[in-house]
Amino acid sequence: MSFLSDILEVKREEVKRLKAKRTLSSFNNEEFFAVPVMSLKKAICRKDRFGIISEIKKASPSKGILKYDFNHMKLAETYFKCRTDAISVLTDKYFFQGDIKFIYDIAKIKDSPILRKDFIIDECQVLEAKAYGADAILLIAEVLTASQINELSHAAVECGLEVLLELHSEPELSKINFQLNDLIGINNRNLETFNVDLNTTRNLSDKIPDNVMKTSESGLLTEEDINRLKETNVNAVLVGEFFMKSTDLDNDFIKLREWCSYAG
Repeated sequence: MSFLSDILEVKREEVKRLKAKRTLSSFNNEEFFAVPVMSLKKAICRKDRFGIISEIKKASPSKGILKYDFNHMKLAETYFKCRTDAISVLTDKYFFQGDIKFIYDIAKIKDSPILRKDFIIDECQVLEAKAYGADAILLIAEVLTASQINELSHAAVECGLEVLLELHSEPELSKINFQLNDLIGINNRNLETFNVDLNTTRNLSDKIPDNVMKTSESGLLTEEDINRLKETNVNAVLVGEFFMKSTDLDNDFIKLREWCSYAG
């Protein structure tokens, strides 16, 4: 089986357990459910540089533990101090060693939007994200039908969440209603093999309407990687491994922001 098949098999079981414990309406009573969101789209829309979504990710299926001294609150506090435009939080437990509770903790101190990054396949996960304090959710076009993308996007909008819809291959473009999904993530990582190819952003960005905001995700580790994106029409970057492997996060964030400058 591929990484993606393994992940989805586990995710379907997780969703079954979640739906056995919670009804959709039960999330309405949670602390953050009625709290207005901070706009991810507005936060990463900048004229001077790429918007920066900083990721909190302890591990990955292909590389194992990325950060042994992992502390989600210390990471979040550093990102906020460095004025990140947004934070992405991995909430998958089994493969990424994440937790939805990370979002709840960070939401209490946030001053920029939080993106829930997970393999979302059911409305229950959407409402759970809002209840725990997320401002936006990631939807992955590869694992969803066009109908599912539409339904989950509408479910997000109805409870106030924004959607970052991710794709990594040209056939997935036909699933997308760009009037509904006007914030797109281009994942340079193949979810079947977890191999990374930065040409994915170059190849797909021009095929997405100009009025749609675009974020490049995965494999952005060097100044050269960021400079290659400046030859495309993307608006923002989502960076995880570069930060997770940093031994001086404050200075490396400053370095990345300088790389992302359009004047650079």
